[in-house]
Amino acid sequence: MAFALLVSISVNAQTEEEKAANARAQANNPIASKTAFNLQSYYSTNLSGVTDGTSNSYWLRFATPTGRVLWRFSAPLSTFENKDLGISESGLGDMDLFAAYLAVSKPKFSFGIGPSVSAPTASSATLGTGKWTGGLAAVTFAVLSPKFQVGALAIWRTDFAGSSNRDDVDIFAAQPFAMFQAGKGLYFRSAPTWNFNLRNGSYNVPVGFGIGKVIKIDKVVCNFFIEPQFSAIHKGPNQQLFQLYSALNMQF
Repeated sequence: MAFALLVSISVNAQTEEEKAANARAQANNPIASKTAFNLQSYYSTNLSGVTDGTSNSYWLRFATPTGRVLWRFSAPLSTFENKDLGISESGLGDMDLFAAYLAVSKPKFSFGIGPSVSAPTASSATLGTGKWTGGLAAVTFAVLSPKFQVGALAIWRTDFAGSSNRDDVDIFAAQPFAMFQAGKGLYFRSAPTWNFNLRNGSYNVPVGFGIGKVIKIDKVVCNFFIEPQFSAIHKGPNQQLFQLYSALNMQF
């Protein structure tokens, strides 16, 4: 009887630990079929071609599933300063929406694909494109083990309406990411975003390495992280040579 009780306690403890490990892994899944709200910041103090310039973008992201479609709405609040040219602008940037059809949504592997569109909502010309853009986005996430997760996000968009006085838009962005769970919610991460302007040939390919912590507060899974990123290769002006990527991601 005592042996059976010990086995039962051990199995239950293992089950609870497995559930906790899965929750920590899914905290970094951008297409987890859960309602989520994210506060993300990209802060750069070193821009290519600029002697004295900074940029800072705060992204407010809200995601919620309806059936097999995960809707993700993003709104940026941005600041751009170029003292060389006497430019200083702060305000709302171009908002965007991504509707990901969850073709695969399993605990160890997720894949979503769907349309992506952005609206010219920027409060100034410096902070937006002045164009309506649309295209396609795809994202995948894989739990290789309780310790190691990987994935990638890719977005392509081009303009289809907007101001004729603004430059045409044709962009591609890719974000590979990897997370290593160190234990008790602490993890190491790398999730740089590689940006390519297919219209003028400019690009920026950063690398990054950061640290994060996943904790559960009541029924909310909170994911805090900070990740310094450095440009490995780049071309064109106003590219972020160094930026600090940080966030609070919450899943409900």
